[in-house]
Amino acid sequence: MSQPLALSLDRDSERFQQNRAAMLQLLEPVRRQEQAIELGGGKSAIARQHERGRLTARERIAKLLDPASAFQEIGLYAAYGMYQEWGGAPAAGVVCGTGTVSGRLVMLIANDATVKAGAFFPLTAKKVLRAQNIALENRLPLIYLVDSAGIFLPLQEDVFPDTDDFGRVFRNNAVLSARGIPQITAIMGSCVAGGAYLPVMCDTVLMTQGSGLYLAGPALVQAAIGQKVSSEELGGAHMHATQSGTVDYEEPDDESCLRRIRSLVGRFGHPPSGPFDRIATAEPHFAGEDLYGLVSADGQRPYEMRDVLACLLDDSLFDEYRPEFGATLLCGFGRIGGFAVGIVANQKHPVRRADKRVEFGGVIYRDSAEKAARFVMDCNQNLIPLVFLHDVNGFMVGKEAEASGIIRAGAKLVNVVSNSVVPKLSVIIGGSFGAGHYAMCGKAYDPRFLFAWPTARYAVMGGDQAASTLLDIRIKQLEREGRTVGETERNELLQTIRATYEEQSDPRYGAARLWIDALIDPAETRSRLIHALEIAALNPEVPEFKTGVLQT
Repeated sequence: MSQPLALSLDRDSERFQQNRAAMLQLLEPVRRQEQAIELGGGKSAIARQHERGRLTARERIAKLLDPASAFQEIGLYAAYGMYQEWGGAPAAGVVCGTGTVSGRLVMLIANDATVKAGAFFPLTAKKVLRAQNIALENRLPLIYLVDSAGIFLPLQEDVFPDTDDFGRVFRNNAVLSARGIPQITAIMGSCVAGGAYLPVMCDTVLMTQGSGLYLAGPALVQAAIGQKVSSEELGGAHMHATQSGTVDYEEPDDESCLRRIRSLVGRFGHPPSGPFDRIATAEPHFAGEDLYGLVSADGQRPYEMRDVLACLLDDSLFDEYRPEFGATLLCGFGRIGGFAVGIVANQKHPVRRADKRVEFGGVIYRDSAEKAARFVMDCNQNLIPLVFLHDVNGFMVGKEAEASGIIRAGAKLVNVVSNSVVPKLSVIIGGSFGAGHYAMCGKAYDPRFLFAWPTARYAVMGGDQAASTLLDIRIKQLEREGRTVGETERNELLQTIRATYEEQSDPRYGAARLWIDALIDPAETRSRLIHALEIAALNPEVPEFKTGVLQT
């Protein structure tokens, strides 16, 4: 029987208020960074785009979306802090995300011409591929707003040849089309070289006047074959609409092109949706902003994970599975936005077992791994999507843990998560370390979406343990070289190692490399999950659930 959850921490308590203040302080620089990234190449580059009579990528998206639709961006932090030797590439020079166009949920991919003329950096290709893969897995129509100079040539060897590089984009165009997933491309600026194949491999192609579509631009054509030709003659919208037959719709400007896209999308049919149960939604008893006060910004304080669930689940109702067994992992059923979901979440305060032993919060023990594995199998058996809430230090270690069969139990959990066929969504709230990251459906385990709070930290192990281990390795290396390391040098090495490790476990570092789809405000967690579930429900196909050999 579902039980209404109540907060264990009083909103008026000193701890709640301290947590809230610290979380808001943590969010402030993140919001400033996001605003800076959203400027793309900067105000002067935006002005140049406007001088050409063109909108920016974000302006195009805003005009394309339905008035009441929120744009749920993915990969905003892509390439954050990277490519500095080339002046940086904010958001990897491409804006990707989901929203509603003419009442249909769609994936939008828009080149940002204010960033290196929309050229493809290595992370640009990977970001576009991630957006395409989300569309493929969820049967989500795609709209490409093309304004790109093609591959960023100084880094071509990292963009061109591999399976997760530029060429895979066109392969995905073909696969998406074959699966019956609509793709519309609007050429709204440059579209040159290999990039010219993207629009032509889509179902419908639009092009604005003044844009260019060609395998080689005028300068390259003259250098290659000595032919002098203008951009319009070579690959303008009118030529492609009247002579090559490549373009389906020639539009005078951005505004007209976007209206045409809305009209086309409005005629899409409505394919069958997924088999997942959904009823009328009910708001939780507690606001999303309450999450600021429930979880400490530094991740050091224990907290009650049920408090987090009380702010996320419809009517704050949670039907917990085996609550007295394996209590460092919470499993149970609830609803989010009306969707029935199964919850797997790390409990972050110490747990006293029936035999009086105390287990550490955030650690996966044998019992909790066994319980979660069985629960995940039940959710697959009953077609219930899964939501994983990470704050995990890893699996328990030590003599007793090994004797209990922790590796066997952990392998069982990883097996069933790997083979799970229902939609999986992951949110990294705090730590997500080591094999615990895998067991809780980390990026390698195909969550439909993976979000992280600014409080997230993830790496092979926690910072203090890693710094100590790396310090020992470094000191032994120096000693083999005949050096004696004094206390002062030892402390300096420790601080340097710890600082490097902390930087690499920061969620922005992971977001820059697309290890997560979005760094989100905790208060937006519920709305993000609802939107993700709506997208996941577009795919009616659920394969048969099978596991490999389970270690029992």
